[in-house]
Amino acid sequence: MAHVSPLRAALTDATEDGIFFDLAGIRRGYHTLRRELPGVDIRFALKSCPVDEVLGCLAGEGAGVDGASPHELEQALRAGVPAGRTHYGNTVKSDRDIAEAHRLGVRDFATDSIEDLAAIAAHAPGARVFCRLATSGDGALWGLSNKFGCSPADAVRILAAARGMGLTPSGLSVHVGSQQMTADAWHNAVDCLADVLTALGRRGIVLDHVNLGGGLPALGYLDRHGLPLEPPLDKIFAVIREGMRHLRKVHGEHLAFVMEPGRHLVADHGAVRAHVARLSERQRPDGERQHWLYLSCGKFNGLYEMDALQYPLVFPTHPDTGSGYVPAVLAGPTCDSDDAYPQGHALVHVPRDLASGDPVWVLSSGAYAISYTTQGFNGFAPLPYTCVGGGRP
Repeated sequence: MAHVSPLRAALTDATEDGIFFDLAGIRRGYHTLRRELPGVDIRFALKSCPVDEVLGCLAGEGAGVDGASPHELEQALRAGVPAGRTHYGNTVKSDRDIAEAHRLGVRDFATDSIEDLAAIAAHAPGARVFCRLATSGDGALWGLSNKFGCSPADAVRILAAARGMGLTPSGLSVHVGSQQMTADAWHNAVDCLADVLTALGRRGIVLDHVNLGGGLPALGYLDRHGLPLEPPLDKIFAVIREGMRHLRKVHGEHLAFVMEPGRHLVADHGAVRAHVARLSERQRPDGERQHWLYLSCGKFNGLYEMDALQYPLVFPTHPDTGSGYVPAVLAGPTCDSDDAYPQGHALVHVPRDLASGDPVWVLSSGAYAISYTTQGFNGFAPLPYTCVGGGRP
C-alpha cells in the first residue's frame, strides 16, 4: 500500500474548512536546513506561522525565535525557547515595547537608526545590538527594501555609537527579500557585509555574529503563469556556505552565523481545505465571457498572499474528470474586489462541472495563512487549524 502523508490523510478526512500543518514535515525541513548550513543558529521567524504547536515542535528540536514584538517573544518563551535563543528582530519598536522585551529577558535587539539605538540604550541598558543593512530586494517576490535597513555608512556610525551608549555592538544583519529566487542576492549581501565588517574593524569594533536573515524560498508555489517557481535552492545553499567561509577567513573564525527562516520551514507543510462557493460564467464589459471560481476562503481568511503568487489547487472529488476544464479567475468569498487574483495572473484551469460545496485543497499555504487572517471581514471567520504528524519520525 502506498504511503499517505499525514497532511494528505488529514485533507482527505476533513469535512469542514480548515488549515492543516504537518509537524513531522516541518521537523524534517528543520533538520535538512541544519545539514545544509552546518553551524548556523536557526531562529524561526515566528510571524510566518504563530501557531503554538508549530513553535513547540521547532523549539523541541533546538530552534530559537526571531520575534517582531513583545507578544511574539512572550509566546516563544511560553513554548520553551530560552530567552538567550531569542532576538527582537524588528527595527520598528516603541519605548514601551523595548522595555517589555528587556523585562522578558531578551538581550539581542535589531536596529537601523540612531534614534532607535538611543531608545534601546534607555530602556534595555546593556543590551546587545545588531544593525540591519538595507538590500535591494531584487529577485524576491517581496523585496522588503523600503521600510527596513540602513546604508553601510550609517551601520558603521550606529554601531560605533552603541559603545558610547553602554550597549554592545554585536552583529550585522541582512534580509534579501521574502521568497528570494536568486543566489546572487546572498552573494551581494555577503559582499556588503564584508565591506562593513572591514570598516568597523578599522575603528576597533569586532562583531561576534552575522544574521543572514530570512528569504529562503518555499518550493511548492506556482508563478503568475501557473508554472512551478523552481527556486535554485541548492545553489542558494552553496553561495551561503561559501559566503560564511569567506567572512570567517577575512574577519575571524570567531564569527557566528544566524538565520531567520520562516516561510521555508512551514509553507510547503501546510494546506488549506476549502470548498467551492460557486463556479460561474459571466460577460465582462469588453464582451468576453469569463469563468470565476469563488472559494470559501481568500485573501482575508487564509490566502492573503494570493496577490503575488499562486497556490497549487487540488480538486479531490474530480480526479481526471471527463467533463474537461475551463480557465477561471480565482477569487475569495468576500465583497472586496481585491479578494481575487489580480491582473497579470494566469487563469486557473478547473473542472467545468464543479459544484457548490465541492472540496478544494490549497497546497503550500502554511506560511502566513494564520498571520494575515482578519478577525472576520464580511463575516467570514478565520480558518481553524489542526496540527498532524506530531509524533517523532
